[in-house]
Amino acid sequence: MPELQYDISVDSMLCTGCGLCTDFCPVEVFTDQGQDDRHPQIRQAEACWGCMTCVGQCPVHAIEVAARPQSVSQSLAPEQTHALPPAPESRRQYVEYAQTLKDILGLRWSAVAISLIKADDPLPDVPIPHGRMRYCQSLMAARRGQSILLPVDKHACPDGTSILGLSEMPKKLASGELYLLFHKLDSIEAAQHMALERPMLPARSIRATLVTPLERIAAEPDVVAVFANPEQVMWLLMSSSYYSGARHDLHASGYNAQCVETTLIPYQSGKLNVSFGCYGCRAASDVSDDLMFVGIPAALLPEVIKGLKELGKKAIPQSRNKIYLPVS
Repeated sequence: MPELQYDISVDSMLCTGCGLCTDFCPVEVFTDQGQDDRHPQIRQAEACWGCMTCVGQCPVHAIEVAARPQSVSQSLAPEQTHALPPAPESRRQYVEYAQTLKDILGLRWSAVAISLIKADDPLPDVPIPHGRMRYCQSLMAARRGQSILLPVDKHACPDGTSILGLSEMPKKLASGELYLLFHKLDSIEAAQHMALERPMLPARSIRATLVTPLERIAAEPDVVAVFANPEQVMWLLMSSSYYSGARHDLHASGYNAQCVETTLIPYQSGKLNVSFGCYGCRAASDVSDDLMFVGIPAALLPEVIKGLKELGKKAIPQSRNKIYLPVS
């Protein structure tokens, strides 16, 4: 059970008894409404992930969820030691990769190094937030310069947390029921199909997620995420095909964008993948409407960078200079 605990309150003066908090809670914190009391009751506050789904779905803003400051867990036991940092030559290499991406593509944001820390591995010496964050929120913060380590008790999204192997999948998410309640799919059959089709890592196989700006890696990355506009994404696709000419078999759905499409598919397949985002990451972070997401396996990054440098010599500047645009 997650160690960080939350105080949950329902304002009975505002509550209309609609039941949406009970329906939408992925971990069943609330009870069904009784006949004599139309307001929801807190059944198991200790199960709360702090995902704020109940807060966001309440039509009259009657619910408050606040972390208890005194309950912040210590994810690193005193007898444990931190993982050793990457070798200096590796760090210098990633600094160069990050600068190349910014210089040639003109990226506004830093690329993000993603490391999935396995269950038996030591944790790197990186700040752990006091409260919970969604995985997608940590990625958005890392592109702006933050380094964030999220053990399971600091993850706020039960869906992404279980997909990435940090925890078991809650029943409402495994069954597809919650997707139907959000009106994201037409039927329970469609929701179950989507839930069964997406990849997942084994529960408890991952201890923590680590995200840092690419130029400041704190562990060897598994995947590098790039946040870019469609034109910049096009050049990344071309860069990875520069020496092979191969077309890409991309997998995107609009569901579980950052956890599945940007992270897990490249992690498992060893191939670059593109995502357009999803309901969760766009509703829970400051990502702009014009951004797309690219997940690049770290082992593939040297080839991508090499191809990008070649494209940057002629193809990219010529295209951006619109050399075939008729002159009026």
